[in-house]
Amino acid sequence: MVPWGLVLGALLVAVVGYLCLLSLLRQRRPQEPPLDKGSVPWLGHAMAFRKNMFEFLKHMRAKHGDVFTVQLGGQYFTFVMDPLSFGPILKDAQRKLDFVEYAEKLVLKVFGYRSVPGDHRMIHLASTKHLMGDGLEDLNKTMLDSLSLVLLGPTGQSPDARSWREDGLFDFCYNALFRAGYLSLFGYTKDKRQDLLQAEELFVQFRKFDRLFPRFVYSLLGPQEWLEVGRLQRLFHKTLSVKHNLEKDGISNWVAYMLQFLREQDVAPAMQDKFNFMMLWASQGNTGPTSFWALLFLLKHPEAMQALREEAAQVLGEARLEAGKSFDVEVSALHRTPVLDSVMEETLRLGAAPTLLRVVKCDNVLKMASGEEYRVRAGDIVALFPYLSVHMDPEIHPEPTAFKYDRFLNPNGSRKVDFYKAGKKLHHYSMPWGWGVSICPGRFLALSEMKLFVLLMIMHFDLELVDPDTPVPPVDPHRWGFGTTQPSYDVRFRYRLRSPE
Repeated sequence: MVPWGLVLGALLVAVVGYLCLLSLLRQRRPQEPPLDKGSVPWLGHAMAFRKNMFEFLKHMRAKHGDVFTVQLGGQYFTFVMDPLSFGPILKDAQRKLDFVEYAEKLVLKVFGYRSVPGDHRMIHLASTKHLMGDGLEDLNKTMLDSLSLVLLGPTGQSPDARSWREDGLFDFCYNALFRAGYLSLFGYTKDKRQDLLQAEELFVQFRKFDRLFPRFVYSLLGPQEWLEVGRLQRLFHKTLSVKHNLEKDGISNWVAYMLQFLREQDVAPAMQDKFNFMMLWASQGNTGPTSFWALLFLLKHPEAMQALREEAAQVLGEARLEAGKSFDVEVSALHRTPVLDSVMEETLRLGAAPTLLRVVKCDNVLKMASGEEYRVRAGDIVALFPYLSVHMDPEIHPEPTAFKYDRFLNPNGSRKVDFYKAGKKLHHYSMPWGWGVSICPGRFLALSEMKLFVLLMIMHFDLELVDPDTPVPPVDPHRWGFGTTQPSYDVRFRYRLRSPE
């Protein structure tokens, strides 16, 4: 009888030994960045990085300088922390750094979607066609109707709508933006009340997936959590299936354009379902959390709230809401709100913390603004973390941890775009959407959604914190590197429809 337990144990020991040997053999070569492999073979610094990426990178920069290579779970990442040196990496004129390869592996793991040739470019083309210009104006109008449905209900304002209601600000914002965004993109049935209930149920499942997401990406889930992730993936694939889409009206031109491309590429319907899940996540995973930070900062800074309400009144006129009617806002006015633009840009500076990754396709040389050159190896990953290296740099943004609603405004009220480091003007002074080939293709839609939501909330609702002295909660350290950060705990607030004056 074959002792399979011993055989498997021996194989496991052999595999672990091989991985450890590879780790031990890696040594720093001439002209390479400082190499910090950590004390644990193969794992390296993975646990410290996962525990709090922001603090880990601060420590590494203090120890090694602006360029360093660290080992994270058998993979070597070279972090570049000098924003003056970002240009050549993001432009990558010689195409020696690749984003698509890493992204394709990630979306296959997380959403089950297997990329087809040309789909990355197609997504950007679809976004240019339908999430800019007239296409964006049309979608903004749909989003306004959806926000009216979510915030006022299917029959308009209820009799008690002008009474105070209490909720968690994070949950309220995330819920409202998710439901409105989902309905705007994936359409309605003829039963609006049932649509709202279905969107609410879907949001509950979305949040379950969202909470597991960081550890899922790092493959740190327990056995039961892996089963739960599988259940949630199947639920979203079914709910967002192209079969169910046929039963709805008003699916957005953006989504329809992308699905048409996949059909023309003979992509199976089941894979199209997974694509829809990926696009739902990409479009709705950050707008709610960002809107939470925006409203919280406004509630903590009355001068910012006052300035924004004055701008809204000037641009849009006094807020009026007739009984049983939807919100009436001229969506084109979103282009004439410099104070709101600055509020959102400052919110994103403080709240958005993506990691920009590029796989090194062949041995390459990174040229720094200082004149130094560093060699990086094929198969390694070059990483940028703009939140630490740009957004929190006091030389670029004085008092970087403070919310200043007018930080991105010039004295004459125009948008401020001149920021400096070491006496040199920066091109990359704020990077909440990524940059280059990895820039978020839906950024204009996301920003419009958030601006519209914030405007509706400050124009049509009285808002106040349950405890005015409650501090701004710290960031959940497990969310660093995954787009917009989330708070470690929610903040209670009250809201009611404003009475007509």
